[in-house]
Amino acid sequence: MGQLKGKKVFITGAEQGIGFHSAKTLIEAGCDIYIHYFSGTEGPEQLVALAESLGQRAAFGYANLTKADEATKCVKDAVEFLDGMDILVNNVGGIIARKWLGEIEPEFWQTVIDVNMTTMLNVTQAALPYLKEAKDGSSIVNLASLAGRSGGHSGSVAYSMTKGAVLTWTRSLAAELGEFGIRVNAVAPGLILGTRFHNQHTTKESADETVKGIPLARAGTPEDVARTITFLASEYDGFISGATIDVNGGIYRM
Repeated sequence: MGQLKGKKVFITGAEQGIGFHSAKTLIEAGCDIYIHYFSGTEGPEQLVALAESLGQRAAFGYANLTKADEATKCVKDAVEFLDGMDILVNNVGGIIARKWLGEIEPEFWQTVIDVNMTTMLNVTQAALPYLKEAKDGSSIVNLASLAGRSGGHSGSVAYSMTKGAVLTWTRSLAAELGEFGIRVNAVAPGLILGTRFHNQHTTKESADETVKGIPLARAGTPEDVARTITFLASEYDGFISGATIDVNGGIYRM
């Protein structure tokens, strides 16, 4: 595993939950970081204060990443602040709402695609020239989901479809970008409580029922996923690429 001290990270959607804790863990590993946010600055402000207390550099900026021009500007701001980019963490995503097949309107379908896939396209395209320039190779980590493996629960067909696409996107980019020394991997979390996603879209009864089927007999935490993202980020000079690590307590096994 490579050393992360002094590495330059751009992470999307780090206001709370998995994104926040991933940024925190990367900072604690020694990274300088630029934090994208969409819906609040409290988390990014805490992360900047943490980085500065450790003698490291951190800043944050707003963008609607479904819009290519805003994504490009946010990446440019990050690169100017960091003076480069070694690691990209594509964390932005969401279910938007639970809708069954007969309830899905074209506008909803497109919104789910944009939030989970178009954001990843826009950011990765904008970041690509800088990742190619990283002197020791670079690392992209994409946030997928157990839903992309298993199909998810009822009412998540659109979301599950996009997260399955993230798995294929990751494998395809690993093949395409390897010649530039860019590793591309994904993390597929299962039931991770303490996030906005599950606070809004998962009932306690549903979570309790899911936990009954998890071999480790507990739900995951954002810290569980953050450690995995940090490991894959550290593989900027390693040999892992095109892989997806499942973080689900053993409920889904490949």
